[in-house]
Amino acid sequence: MEKIGLTCVECPMGCSIEVTLENGRAVEVKGNGCPRGKLYAENEVVCPKRVVTTTVRTTDGRMLPVKTDKPIRRSRTFEVMSVVNGFIATAPVKIGDVLIKNVDEDANLVATADLD
Repeated sequence: MEKIGLTCVECPMGCSIEVTLENGRAVEVKGNGCPRGKLYAENEVVCPKRVVTTTVRTTDGRMLPVKTDKPIRRSRTFEVMSVVNGFIATAPVKIGDVLIKNVDEDANLVATADLD
């Protein structure tokens, strides 16, 4: 068995969590202050995921802030960024517009600002 210490980032409390791993599975989680912390810790030690936040170019040279609407596997970040870096947005764009559908599995790339 292996024990891994984490600081939870699900809320501002920043609980110190200890996860016990056995055969690549989280078998025990201690120190979380809520169920979200337990789920975060289990996922973080087995298959960490992140929301990708970046910018894309627009046809007129401006930059548009974007993000994935769901976390993606951290191991896929560079592949997703390769797709995003090749994308060019065209105005008008509204917050929440899907710019790239299924950029990774069921995660879409969405606009986080309006662009007229």
